[in-house]
Amino acid sequence: MRRTTRALIAAASLPVALAACTAKSTPEASADGDIAVTATDDSCEVSAAAGTTGQSTFQVTNNGSKTTEFYVYGAGDRVMGEIENIGPGVSRQLIVALPEAATYQTACKPGMVGDGIRADFVVSGDSVQTDETGQLADAADGYKRYVLSQITALQETTGAFAASIKEGNIDAAKAQFPVARTYYERIEPVAESFPDDLDPRIDLREPDVEPGASWTGFHRLEKDLWAQGLQPDTNAIADQLVADVNELATGVQASDFTVDPIQVAGGAQGLLDEVAQTKITGEEDFFSHTDLWDFQANVDGSQAAVAALQPILAERNPDLEKEIQARFADLDTELGKYRQGDGFVFYDTVTEPQRQALSQKIDALSASVSQVQGVVAGN
Repeated sequence: MRRTTRALIAAASLPVALAACTAKSTPEASADGDIAVTATDDSCEVSAAAGTTGQSTFQVTNNGSKTTEFYVYGAGDRVMGEIENIGPGVSRQLIVALPEAATYQTACKPGMVGDGIRADFVVSGDSVQTDETGQLADAADGYKRYVLSQITALQETTGAFAASIKEGNIDAAKAQFPVARTYYERIEPVAESFPDDLDPRIDLREPDVEPGASWTGFHRLEKDLWAQGLQPDTNAIADQLVADVNELATGVQASDFTVDPIQVAGGAQGLLDEVAQTKITGEEDFFSHTDLWDFQANVDGSQAAVAALQPILAERNPDLEKEIQARFADLDTELGKYRQGDGFVFYDTVTEPQRQALSQKIDALSASVSQVQGVVAGN
């Protein structure tokens, strides 16, 4: 996967240098209080440079030629909220909880790379406490249990995958590769929240490696297994992958690991956007063509996130809840056409018309899931 960060949990990292700031000097808000963000290839205009504690809603429009992302950062580059894969001419909404008075930062990332074009966003007001009881707390607890189950399976399968590589058992390693990645892909919104480039270390694709940077993780091993053969440092890369997955597990299993239900909702759509942007095109698993395993895993993760929020949806917008369930079922039927044994056919055997049919199903589902964050936030 490309280099990115997404926030479902609290995570700290080292500060980075700020890019040029282009926030308007005279902030203006829309009639409903939403903050307009206009992104181009070299600017990020935010219609307000200040807000109050609680929820802030950003309406982001990409007027550039490159796909972009929009982030809100807290102290230490903690990601408070983000949306990615905003294509040219596309508008997206981000609802983010900013519970403490502080100076945050907004950032657009043209091309979805780098530290972004940043501006200060000053929040004032009394601290807003998270409700520790009720449906939101239940949703957070339910999703946290899911994440913990997936991280345990990720550790086990990644360990077996690395062991096969070090034993020189190429056939076993190839079979284990998409299985191990399944558990990672299901919880990407959590994994990407951690600092110190943990997600890129685990899951960066070759085209996204910066000049002079080292390339580690699943996709480097994928290239060794399917394209260039085992290299002198392959075993070291396998050991590093295990260490990085264990680092992720330590973070998820920490006592201060928390889940924000509003960001769980945003992550549910983010997983579907990943399918639409890189899985459909075959970019993700370029060497192995195991994209359909990743596709299914992202859909599984999105469905688990929505399931955690289901009681809230059923109460506040039952028609949307039923629509989403129907569209998940519709997509599952479409994916079923490509299942083979315990896995899937290789993606290079899927024709362009078949890919378009899958794309249509995922787009329809994403359009429905995009409404969940607003419902959960009470908008």
